[in-house]
Amino acid sequence: MAATNVDFEPAGELKFGQVGIANLRVRTLDPERLAAEMRDRVARAPKLFGRAAVVIDFGGLPATPDAASARALLEALRGAGVLPVALAWGSSDNEKLAQEIGLPLLAKFRAQYEREGAGPEPATAAAPAPAARAPAPADSSVKGAAPAATETAAAQPGLVQNGAVRSGQQVYADNRDLTVLGAVGAGAEVLADGSIHIYGPLRGRALAGAQGNEKARIFCRAFQAELVAVAGHYKVLEDIPKDLHGKAVQVWLENEELKIAELA
Repeated sequence: MAATNVDFEPAGELKFGQVGIANLRVRTLDPERLAAEMRDRVARAPKLFGRAAVVIDFGGLPATPDAASARALLEALRGAGVLPVALAWGSSDNEKLAQEIGLPLLAKFRAQYEREGAGPEPATAAAPAPAARAPAPADSSVKGAAPAATETAAAQPGLVQNGAVRSGQQVYADNRDLTVLGAVGAGAEVLADGSIHIYGPLRGRALAGAQGNEKARIFCRAFQAELVAVAGHYKVLEDIPKDLHGKAVQVWLENEELKIAELA
């Protein structure tokens, strides 16, 4: 009797990894107003926000909305040009809501926010605390009276990316700094829990302090970024003065406002 060939290869390979997904923290449950704001973002940066995956965080509201209100918000956001893909972690009511509207829960997004007067959250949902950072000497060469630079490297060595990061690629430095020895192309993305140093043009996206480290910074030799962010605070190229385009700059966070200054 002939042996039957059995195919043990899976039809699909499932992996978990770091992905760049925008997080929308809802502070006012007004679908029309939120949709208008999102339409404006999409209009100003269509390559960045058009059909972008968005995680919805209801942690900024006094109470979790009901399913009908949540569905109305999701529909309004889809009409504005973005794609809600999940709810951020929250209370048990939030978990129930996610089941009712058919979306998954993503824990890390909710945990990154400062808990504005809220009590302690369950340990199972807490994000890992960033490693302690050591201060570095002040750099007086930065224009615009920028504050002293702060070293954000973790105890382990920083991650070094040899060569360019090309369109569609993503590089993530987990709990450490990232150094790119080349360009970051348009459509590429670099993330780090610490600071990011780019020894070439930055044309894609750079997100430092990905786990909420507000002391992280971004440095690049030629600034043409689609987006830069520190600890969730971001700016797109259209929001940045044209006299900084193509210049060597650093990006940092000061009083919850993203600052960009030319390097001498």
